[in-house]
Amino acid sequence: MQAGTAYSLGHLHRVNSHPLKLVAFGDSLIYGFGDGVGGGWVERLRRQWMLTESAGHVLYNLGVRGDRAHQVAQRLENEFRHRGEIRNRVPDAIILSVGLNDSARVQSLTGRNYTDFEHFKTVLDNLLNLSQQLCPVIFVGMVPVDESKMPFQDCLYYNHADQYRYKEATKLACLEREIPYLDIFDKWIDRGNIWCSSCLTSDGLHPNAVGYQSLFEDVTSWEPLVAISH
Repeated sequence: MQAGTAYSLGHLHRVNSHPLKLVAFGDSLIYGFGDGVGGGWVERLRRQWMLTESAGHVLYNLGVRGDRAHQVAQRLENEFRHRGEIRNRVPDAIILSVGLNDSARVQSLTGRNYTDFEHFKTVLDNLLNLSQQLCPVIFVGMVPVDESKMPFQDCLYYNHADQYRYKEATKLACLEREIPYLDIFDKWIDRGNIWCSSCLTSDGLHPNAVGYQSLFEDVTSWEPLVAISH
C-alpha cells in the first residue's frame, strides 16, 4: 500500500484502458441472498460483463452474510490482494456496501445497536480510508427493511430510523472523501411502502429477485458505475 495515497475514479480513468477488475465487499446485499433467480445484483452485473459484446470487465463477489463494517475492514486488504491472478494485477476498483447489520437493535426495539453508532463511525472511517488507499472506491447504500416483519431471527430489530441514521453517517463520510455514494434507501422509500414490500423476501430484510433486479437497474444507471463500465 502507498501511504498517504487516496485513489479516485479520475485516477482509474487516467491509467486504465484495458478491461477492469473490480471486487465487491459487503454483507448479504452484495452476496445476493434472497435471489434464487439471478443471484443478486452483483451476480447480474458480473453476467452482463461476461457477454461477448461487453467491455469484458471482471467482478468478484466478496460479500459475506451478516458482516458488519468492522468485519469487512478486517478481511478487506487480504482478500483484495488475493484477486490478482489476471496478469498479476490487483483490482482496479472496490464496490462497498455495508452498514445495515450494524444498525440493528439487539433483543428489543429499544435495545442497543449491534454496533454502537459512534463506534460505527470510527470503524467506517477506517474502512473507507483503507479502501481508498488501495484503489478507487464507490459505495452502494442499504435497502429499507419491512419493519412489520421484525424481529429478524427472533433477536434483531431493524428499523428505518436507525437505518437512516447509519446511512446518513456513511453518506457524509463518503462525501468527505469524494467517494461516490448511491442512496438506495432514499430511492426505495420514495417509491412507497407497498413497492418496497413487494421487493423484499418474507423475512422483511433481504431483497427478492424483483428487488435485486431493481437494484441492478439502479446501480447500472448510476453515473459513477457507468463511467467505470465504458
